Amino acid sequence: MRLSTRTPTPATGAPAGRPEPPRAIGVRVVPVQTVLTGAMAAEALRGVSGSGRPLPLLAPATGGTVAHVPASTEADVAAAFAAARAAQPAWAALPVGERARALADVHDLVLRRRDELTDLVQVVTGKARADAFLEVAGVLQVARYHARRGPALLREQRRPGFVPVLSRAVVRRVPVGVVGNVPAWNYPLAFVLGDALPALLAGNAVVTKPDLRSVLLAGAVANLLHEAGLPDGLFHVLAGDGAAVGEAVVDSSDHVLFTGSEAVGRQVAARAAARLIGCTLELGGKNALYVAADADVPRAAAAAVRDCFGGAGQTCTSSERLYVHAAVAQQFREAFLARLSRVRLGWTRDHSADLGSLVSPEHLQRVLDHVQDARARGVRVLAGGRARPDLGPSFLEPTVLADVPPGARCLSEETFGPVVVLHEVTRAHVVLTQHGSLVSRLLDRSPSLRTRVLIATAHVMDRTGLP
Repeated sequence: MRLSTRTPTPATGAPAGRPEPPRAIGVRVVPVQTVLTGAMAAEALRGVSGSGRPLPLLAPATGGTVAHVPASTEADVAAAFAAARAAQPAWAALPVGERARALADVHDLVLRRRDELTDLVQVVTGKARADAFLEVAGVLQVARYHARRGPALLREQRRPGFVPVLSRAVVRRVPVGVVGNVPAWNYPLAFVLGDALPALLAGNAVVTKPDLRSVLLAGAVANLLHEAGLPDGLFHVLAGDGAAVGEAVVDSSDHVLFTGSEAVGRQVAARAAARLIGCTLELGGKNALYVAADADVPRAAAAAVRDCFGGAGQTCTSSERLYVHAAVAQQFREAFLARLSRVRLGWTRDHSADLGSLVSPEHLQRVLDHVQDARARGVRVLAGGRARPDLGPSFLEPTVLADVPPGARCLSEETFGPVVVLHEVTRAHVVLTQHGSLVSRLLDRSPSLRTRVLIATAHVMDRTGLP
């Protein structure tokens, strides 16, 4: 689909000066069966530990059923942890160099299976081909980094003791045992495999309870790790809802990884604290991008489209608020909307679509609720704002809102979709003082500005070379 912000001639039937509504150019949604065969699904599900009732796995882009997976029962969870605890000591006893070589083998397998894994990412997320491939490429980088740097990172380190010269201390990194992973659905390969690799390198076993949408891919990961030579029982995949299976994983682990909402993250942290175990949380946010007066506007516009709408906005680092200095505001807005007008919406096995589907009709409605709340407050819709049921059950046009008043949900709540709010500002310190803890993308050359941003991570002139 092509999104257009051009002003039509009166012959189109629209009043002169009013933006032309977005229009389709024929990007299609392909049948899931042309990407994932029944045999491929059955093979992937061999890696899932479940004996309960069958649960349907749906393809976001089409809404069709891909496969059915047996839910994991309480007995399945107990068996998975028992097997993991039995396998972990022998794995931890191996020299770290051998574990690192196993990760190198995983890297090589992912590289050889990149097309198949890209297919699976597309099926379970509804992503466009380029976004799915970028996820696979990211996991390749993670595997290669830990395979090469792991032994040095885990090497024993000597430190001065309490009494210098007379005493010394040794820092030795040891595995915790079984790591429980409860990942989110938006980056299933990165969160299932990418997050497991450092845990495995450190000598741990891993039990994963992915979102049900991601179970198919997680099962394929289990098979891939087995093929790479990792011991039986070292990595397990469970299927089911978070309230039952997810809580059981949290309560049975020696360390917990969780990626998801802040509300659930607080619950996970509380359960981990009650057992005095560690947890690693990656939770929601409300990121922003600031385009300074000295920015390269064409490059900044290209970067902003990618930053705001990559992965259909379902990325924890996506920018949902866009602050532009008044000196370049009009130029940037025109370049940004022109760039956005060339974005193609659809789901294909090639690169003819730039932006894919949201993950489900329910999530689409949550995103639309933010747009509708903004509309009710009198905002201007500069682009998009419409669902596209003609393409699939969960497609939404990339949306740009302006003149959004305080109190709108899209300003304070994480939208997690292809929606961005455009603001014009006159001074950088307005962004930093009013929204400093929320700014997470900077396109600026000023070191003094960078040091004043009170956030965990800032990207300066990043992504500007991307198309």
